[in-house]
Amino acid sequence: MLEKTTRINYLYDFYYSLLTPKQQSYMSLYYLDDYSLGEIAEEYEVSRQAVYDNIKRTEAMLEEYEEKLLLFQKFQERTKLIRDLKASINKGNLSKEALLETVTELEKLD
Repeated sequence: MLEKTTRINYLYDFYYSLLTPKQQSYMSLYYLDDYSLGEIAEEYEVSRQAVYDNIKRTEAMLEEYEEKLLLFQKFQERTKLIRDLKASINKGNLSKEALLETVTELEKLD
């Protein structure tokens, strides 16, 4: 569950501007502020089911955006390349060719 929550938080960070204000609010309250469905329903004077449905639809939308735009995947790949590059630099075993290869891989992500 924590892995799903972390993924949704990242997707929300990348794609929140593509959501409606209500979707942004529900997702922010639920995932970032840790409100329950009941608390959100009370805040907006709607049913818990309405909140649940909205959140599930929004999660699906975020996954669809990621399928098409791959911003989170590229972020993860970029983070890994940078981490590996730093580790190689710290170990002192980085050849010029390896450095250029890593830089090329980073450029491909943009």
